[in-house]
Formats: sequence, structure tokens, C-alpha cells
Amino acid sequence: MIDRYLTKSRFMLAMECPTKLYYVGKKEYADQSSEDPFLAALAEGGFQVGALARCYFSGGHMIGPLDDRMALNETARLLQQEQVVLYEPAFLYENLFVRVDILVKEGGRLRLYEVKSKSWSPDKEESFLGKKGHLAAAWKPYLYDVAFQAYVVGKAVPKFRVESFLVLADKTARCPTDGLNQKFRIRRLSGSRAEVMTGELSSDDLSVPLLVSVPVDTYVSMIISGEGTKDFEPEGFKETLRYLAACYAEDRKIPPEPGGKCAKCQFRSSGEAEQRQSGFKECWRDAFGWRDEDFGESLVLDLWDYRKKDMAISAGKLKMIDLEKPDLGMKNNGDDGRPGLSRTRRQLLQIDKARLHDEKPFIDRDNLRRELNELPFPFHFIDFETAMAPIPFTAGRHPYEMIAFQFSHHVVEENGRVRHAGQFLLANPGAFPNYAFLRALMAELGECQGTVFRYSHYENTVLNVLYRQLMEDENPPEDREELCRFIKTISHCSSGSAYLWKGPRDMVDLLELVKRYYYHPQTKGSNSIKYVLPAVLQSSKYLQRKYSMPIYGAEGGIPSRNFKGKRWIEKENGNVIDPYRLLPEMFADISPEEMQHLMSGEDENAIRHGGAAMTAYARLQYEEMQDFERDAIIKALLQYCELDTLAMVMLYEAWGEEVL
Repeated sequence: MIDRYLTKSRFMLAMECPTKLYYVGKKEYADQSSEDPFLAALAEGGFQVGALARCYFSGGHMIGPLDDRMALNETARLLQQEQVVLYEPAFLYENLFVRVDILVKEGGRLRLYEVKSKSWSPDKEESFLGKKGHLAAAWKPYLYDVAFQAYVVGKAVPKFRVESFLVLADKTARCPTDGLNQKFRIRRLSGSRAEVMTGELSSDDLSVPLLVSVPVDTYVSMIISGEGTKDFEPEGFKETLRYLAACYAEDRKIPPEPGGKCAKCQFRSSGEAEQRQSGFKECWRDAFGWRDEDFGESLVLDLWDYRKKDMAISAGKLKMIDLEKPDLGMKNNGDDGRPGLSRTRRQLLQIDKARLHDEKPFIDRDNLRRELNELPFPFHFIDFETAMAPIPFTAGRHPYEMIAFQFSHHVVEENGRVRHAGQFLLANPGAFPNYAFLRALMAELGECQGTVFRYSHYENTVLNVLYRQLMEDENPPEDREELCRFIKTISHCSSGSAYLWKGPRDMVDLLELVKRYYYHPQTKGSNSIKYVLPAVLQSSKYLQRKYSMPIYGAEGGIPSRNFKGKRWIEKENGNVIDPYRLLPEMFADISPEEMQHLMSGEDENAIRHGGAAMTAYARLQYEEMQDFERDAIIKALLQYCELDTLAMVMLYEAWGEEVL
């Protein structure tokens, strides 16, 4: 058996960039992907979805725990039966190797089921194809995954006819029973391995399938034949697999073809202290002949919201300073008719700062002062933490419905006094927290005056989802109308909503104020609060003076719910340490690099998929742990969320010192 064979995970990595096959799994290369398979599967619900799927295909033989050679032998032995269900069987063809989630044999037919922690609406015309007949970008990775498996299985056992399915969560299904969620508990074994302990399931528990099997043979055939995608040109699907597998088996590097995709390369060193090699730098040295000093400058990859990275790199414009106004698509000096920075003017500002090596923050004092002066005090700063459970907590709920389990609330009075005013966290296993969350939030904000700030559109999105849940609940709480009225006072309806409103105290998006009126070069173009806060603290002497004292949570200082005498300004080599690094570890069993990735929130428009708080919540729900571990995670969650709203306060305070 070949030691270095192309698995589906390595194949999917090669679809991102074939050169990555050379770096993956080598300890000498830095790997910032942090996608700890255990944590990722836990946060996304992969363990529970997989275990539930096996319940719908009961009576099968589990092959998964066996090593590869034994798994191949056991799979071959069991396939001699006329009818059989296999969990995680193994197949090898040449040097291509796969493990199939669920395989059902019926005579000469093999039905291959790939289980994904992704939802599907059977009542809607969801298509795997885009308007031009190509595979839809959102579904392409899933379909490539299935196509790879179907090809290997078909070649490994050619006498069988292979049919392929994606098993997805049915968004239209309603959970038939209470407590089904908690019948799938998880015990971590070692590394990314885990054991799902499935409780005793009743016939009622399985009476309404929460998963749906979607046939995808049409799209698998398209991929294998080379239709609907250009990713396998010119060699074709089969020859591409053979080439990738040979390169991996021989440990031969595929020549890099840098592009915009390099912005998300995980094989980058994390800083000067990183002892491992950077695959990213190695690729750019190979492709462009770069030297170490070239990497000291801002790259075109670092430009905020730049959508023409591939075009710029193809034209040889690799550094940010190489870009000119035409490269940004600027028209009429980039003005969009609104106060402050337009998208392209903000990009040009970032380029100019890089060209001049100017590390000073930009602030549009006049417009920012005008905006802030129009807002009534007190100022309320809120942050939500949410998750999505594949298996609902209670009867009547849908898979992957939003769960709002935590918020933090800071207040700034007109006289400048700051306090951590309130918080909420409900993470009891199996408890549906949404309505309790809303009641607690209403108690904090319902009768208060002033302005409510959020950071990004996400809090508004959450309130829209909770409003919809209340309105569509077949057994609504008695205070439904009151909760709905409250939601409509501090939010606005989302685009395309069946319910229309704009609240008189609609939340103000602090992120939008950042985008229009503030830019700090040390954020490297990111507008995430996780990047903005350290940059602001580094440049604001006011914040450094104030928070270098242990006043946070101290008697006579700033009231806090979770800290006592906390000093937020600490320095290392003359630089302010990121306050998030001063928090206790939320996960003692993952590396600091993984924790940083979970907390980074690099895409401020993302729904925090796979974030630290979501992962911590998932652990509290499903993972077997001792009470002291649970208490430590709860404490860390409370401190983490409190810092999120304190970060918003600090940003406002820095601005206030500058413009008010």
C-alpha cells in the first residue's frame, strides 16, 4: 500500500492551490489553518449530523476506527454480502484513497452518501448550477468532494454501479421531540478523533427525518467529464487526479501560480518569532524571484476589499504601492455622494499610507464629530454571540436555527462615566435560550434612553431572525407581542423580509463609522474590532494613560461584571499587547495560533462561523467534561464577550479625545 496517497482532503486542498500539497503535513512549514478538525466539526455540528445520519441508515457496520489497511480488507469482506450498510468504508484505486461516510450496497448497486453539516431547502428551487450552467461556487467544494469519492469507488470496485448523494440538513423539517439534541454527546479521544455517544432513540425521535438525501449523480458526471467547470483544464478530471496523486506520492512540488487566492494561504509564518518556514514566501520567491526585503512591504493582497487581485498580480503589480487609481476603478475622484470615505477612496488612502510608510491613523474629525454630536446620550454598546445547532433543542424547531446564547452591554454616560451595565449567558445543555435572551436584552435596553451601538450588521440580523422565530412559533410565549415590539424599536427589517419596520431607536453601526471616517495602518486593512482595538490602543496616549491603571473592575473605578482591578495596557518590546491575549485561555487543548484564528473575525461581514464563542458554546452543549472545565469555559465566555463591548467603548473614547 502506498504510504503517500491522495485522500479527498488533500484533493480538496489541491483544488484551492495544487502547490499546497507540497507543504501540507510537514512540520518544517508553518500552518496557520488552525482548522482543528475536532473544533471545526464541533462548532459546525459535524459530529451530530454524522451520528444522526447513521441512525437513518441503521444496522450498519462501523469500519472507521480501523487503520487504512485493515479498513480496506474489512470493506472488501463485507461487500461480499448481497445487502449491507457500511459506515466509513475504505477504497483504494492506484494511489487515490477515500473513506465514505455511508455506503449502502443492494445487489450490484452502491449508494454513496456524503454527509455535510450544511442545510438545504427541498421546498425551494436550490440549484447546484449558476446562471451560465457552471457549478455554483457555494456548492462546488461539496460536489468536488463527492465526485472524487465516486470516481475512486467506481474504479476500485468497477463491477458495481455507483450512485451519489449529499446528505444535508432539511431546513423545512421540524424536530419531532424535545431533547433529541442531547442524545448525541461527544467525547474527545485524541487529536481530532472523537467518539459520539448516542443515547437511546425512540421511534418518535426518528419519525421526522431532519436530514435529506439529495441525488447529485448529474453533477458528479459533469465534473468527471469536465463540464460546468474549468478547474481541470487542460488535462481533464482523471488526468488531473493522476498528476496530483503522483506529485504527492513523489513529494514533488507543483510550480506555484500566485493569485488572489494567496491572501488566504495558511502556510504563512505568524511573525519574527515563528521558527518554521513560510510556504507562501517560498512560492512568491519561486514565481517572482523575490528576496526577504520584498516581503517587508504591503502586498496587493493586503488591500482592503480589493476585488481585482488576480488581475493586478497578472499585470505584475504585486505590492500595494504599485497600484494606481485606474487599478481601483475610481471614477470622479472616488466620491460616492456620502460624507467620508468611499470604498475606493479608502483603498487609495491605504495605498498612500503604505507608500509613505505613514503609520499615523487617519480620522475625518469634522464628519465624525457631526455624526456623534447628533446622537443622544447615554451610549449603549452591545455585542451578541450566537450558534446554530444541526439538531434542534426542542420539538418544532428547524435544523440550524439561530441560537442567541449571550450578550454583553456597556454604557457610556454624557459625563464620560463607563460601566459594564449587563450581560446574559445561557448555555445549559439542551436549553433553547432565544426568548430568555430577548427578555434580558429588553430589560437592559427596553426602557432606556439614548443610542444603541452595534459593530457590524450582525446584531440587526440576529434580531430579525428572533422576530421571525417569534412570529412563526406554533406555541409562542405569552409575551410574544411585547418582545416583537421591543425588537422593532432598536432594529430595522432585513432586505427581503416579509415583515417591514424601521425602529425609532435603530442601532447605530460603529463599523460603518469606522469605514467612513477612520483608518489605522496597523489594522492592515481589516475593520474587525479584533484588529482595530490593538491599533487604537497603540496610538492613543489617552487610552494608554487611562487603562494602564488597574481601574477596570476596581472599587471607585469602572464597574465590571467579570474583572477585578484589571489593567488593560501591558507592553511587550515597547508595543501594547493585544487585550484579547490577556484573557484566560478558553481552550486549554489548542495552540495559541488556533485560538488567535478563532478570535480573529477577519471578515467583518461573516456570521462568525467557527468563532471562539461559538466553539466554546458547542463544547458546553455536547462535549463530555468535568464541572471545573465547564466553569472555566463559562468564565472565559463572559470575559471574552465583555471585552468585545469594552473594545467598542475604547474606540469611542479614543475618538472622543480626538474630535469632541
